[in-house]
Order: sequence, then C-alpha cells, then structure tokens
Amino acid sequence: MTPEIQSQKSRALCELAPVIPVLVVGDAARAEGLATALVAGGLPVLEVTLRTPAALDVIRAMAKVPGGHVGAGTVLTPDDAKRARDAGASFAVAPGLTETLVRACDDIDLPLLPGAVTASEVMRAMEFGYRMLKFFPAEAAGGAKSLKSLAGPLPQVSFCPTGGVTPQNAPDYLSLPNVICVGGSWISPDAEVAAGNWSAIEARAREAASLRG
Repeated sequence: MTPEIQSQKSRALCELAPVIPVLVVGDAARAEGLATALVAGGLPVLEVTLRTPAALDVIRAMAKVPGGHVGAGTVLTPDDAKRARDAGASFAVAPGLTETLVRACDDIDLPLLPGAVTASEVMRAMEFGYRMLKFFPAEAAGGAKSLKSLAGPLPQVSFCPTGGVTPQNAPDYLSLPNVICVGGSWISPDAEVAAGNWSAIEARAREAASLRG
C-alpha cells in the first residue's frame, strides 16, 4: 500500500469525526466497554497507544466493537506495525517518519499517519507521498498558529494535531483549513475508565463529536 493510498485511507478515517480519542489503556478487560461508549458517543476512530503491556490485547478487544475503527499509536518500528496489524489495528500512527517504517507499512498494507511539525519534515513526508499527517506535539510546537503558518506554503497537506489538545483549544485547530480532526486524551480519564463509568465517557464523547458543527 503506497504512501499515497495510505494517506487517502487515513484522511477518510480522520473525516469521520472531529476528534480521535488517544487512549492509553492498561487493562484489556476495560477495552470493549470503553470502545463501545466512545463509538456510541459519535467517535468511531480510536487510537490505542502502544505504551502499555496490554495495548495489543486492548486493540484486539476494541477491534470487535461494531462501528469502530481501531488504530495503534506510538508505532516506532516495523515490528510495532506488524504486531499492531496482526492484533486487528486498521491504521497506525507514528510521532515522526522514517524510511524503514514507511517501507514496512507499504509491505503489510497498513495505512500510516506519520508525524511532522516543521516545514522540512512535512516536505520529506510529501516526497514519500504522504498528504495526511499528524502534527505532534501540537501545543509544544506552536499550536494552531504554527499550523496556520504551514497552510500558506504547503496547502496540499492536511493534519491531525495531537499533544496538548483540549476542549478549550480544539476549536482553534478545527477552524483551520489544513486541519481535518484533532487527537485528544481528555475524553476518557483514567479514573472513569477504571470505574467503568461508560455513561460519563459516552457523554463526553458526544460533546467532542459536536465540536465541529
């Protein structure tokens, strides 16, 4: 799957909702309930970061939830990408971009949403064929103002900013012509996940789903 096709598929996923929940889940037993609540709240695209020992089991469980599209975040190596795909991930998200990772995702037909923050990094991604990118860490890299500046010389590239995105600043990002959606971790607080408070998480997901229109 070429980077051009990967970007088309990634963009199609990003267009499904204004927010992609970024999830760090340590207990796979909570995965199905969490995914069900998020999808019911109008957020069908979920990013499960590979930052816990349970992450692959979480992806396996969430991939079974009807209406959901589960991807793996913090994908750093070809092995990460393969394990994520084998667990049921339908896309991968990386904080940056390497040629090795690009080739691996091409070989295993896994759409990759790679990260970039500088004009040079964006141009390098474009050389590979990517037109849909992650902007990370968004707030630390200048926030909405930086993304707005990139839209001038690089209008053909679209972004999903993550890192420091909140309900308060998300509208600033979503108002930009080169932003398709944002990624955020505020929708599923650890305490509510641990308690299985799915109704509260679903309500928060509904609020996030309404951020754009």
